[in-house]
Amino acid sequence: MVFSSITFLCYFLPLFLVVYFLIDSKYKNYAVLAFSVLFYSWGAPKFVFILMGSTYVDFFLVKAMHECGKPTIKKRLLAASIILNLGLLAYFKYANFFVENLNLLLGSSSIQWAEVLLPIGISFYTFQTLTYSIDVYRKAHDPLKKVSDYMLYIMMFPQLIAGPIVRFKHIADQISERQETWNDRILGFYRFVIGLSKKVLIANVMGAKADILMGGDLATLDATTAWIGILAYTLQIYFDFSGYSDMAIGIGRMIGFRFPENFDNPYTSQSISEFWRRWHITLGDWMRDYLYIPLGGNRVKSKARLYANLWLVFLASGLWHGASWNFVLWGAFHGLFLILDRLFLLSVLKKIGKIPAVLFTFFITMLGWVIFRIETFSDAMIFYKKLFSFNFSSLEIDGDVKFYSILLVALFFAFFRLIPRVGEAWQKDIFSNLYSKKMLVTMFLTCSTLYVLSLAAIITTGFNPFIYFRF
Repeated sequence: MVFSSITFLCYFLPLFLVVYFLIDSKYKNYAVLAFSVLFYSWGAPKFVFILMGSTYVDFFLVKAMHECGKPTIKKRLLAASIILNLGLLAYFKYANFFVENLNLLLGSSSIQWAEVLLPIGISFYTFQTLTYSIDVYRKAHDPLKKVSDYMLYIMMFPQLIAGPIVRFKHIADQISERQETWNDRILGFYRFVIGLSKKVLIANVMGAKADILMGGDLATLDATTAWIGILAYTLQIYFDFSGYSDMAIGIGRMIGFRFPENFDNPYTSQSISEFWRRWHITLGDWMRDYLYIPLGGNRVKSKARLYANLWLVFLASGLWHGASWNFVLWGAFHGLFLILDRLFLLSVLKKIGKIPAVLFTFFITMLGWVIFRIETFSDAMIFYKKLFSFNFSSLEIDGDVKFYSILLVALFFAFFRLIPRVGEAWQKDIFSNLYSKKMLVTMFLTCSTLYVLSLAAIITTGFNPFIYFRF
């Protein structure tokens, strides 16, 4: 079940909100947990028991670790918790990849293997369980007292499938005690509709075109169609994933939770370093605090070690996105540009000015998405050749009015923050915590219209993918 489905929008979410708002406050967490189990079971009924079982075991491992007074045993219990959670990730997400590559290396199919199915949201689940055990070990926050509260933290349906990654120390107090106001419910609904609109009205249109141009016979493309294809995918993945994050943040806000922001206009970045401070923010923060800093961060003695740490982090980030070599190459690609930023590129980009720097960074980001979208290296190379073939034989744009209209809308919203004095002010007004009466009425009318248009688009088209479900 995805947020942009009729089942979720017309049945699951309304029923959940009615139940949640009507029951006594002491039962609210149980209601969220029950609906979260139902939500996950809808898409992965076989895996929900593994998810709940491992969460149950992990709760008592961390509880024992917290209560233990012996440092050695404490470390062993932490290690057990980490091994449990990383073990599940390694088995379900990477076992097939490992066996396939081992057989390829051996030049045979000597290792017989029943292919393992990938549970949805396994990467996000793992990062949150690791955050819990490590935060408790570091004494950033005491562990939760009830196993049901821990299951709620791990399995909360708004962010279980695709984030944002919620750090335990940032949300622990909200689980046990949180404030719910009508202002939060209204603003949460507005945020949800904005995300739904980004997903359905923009990302789906871009995705349909990207699938046609990048998922077919690449040899038939020329430079024009290749650039349109990668531009469409570049906008699809942003509006798809940021739209889902907006929906998750909105649902959380409606029930009193404050989830962290996950995107901040990444395509307006003036360098790849800045891009990663604005794209999938919670993943970047997680990698920094739980991998990069433990490796030594910026405090290492040599630049070679610093660059090695950066590259290792981004190789891990690429592999986190999927068990495939194209994701590893994508991570290495971004790691390379982060190193180049530190060597000389940041100073060059600063000299050429804001807009040229933004265009250059957007261009590099688009090139990176080619590897992310096209799984085989040979096909990716074909696509790169088409991009730079300078064969613009189909320069006359076809009659797909809907696509090109939405393309212009997507480009506007991807870059509107660059509009002097207007862009940032407009964004602050939309995501403000306090609306004037005029703004409240404007947002109500706008979001009501967008909600109806989104429902109509979902009903009239069967194309409704969600890219990050497989991560």
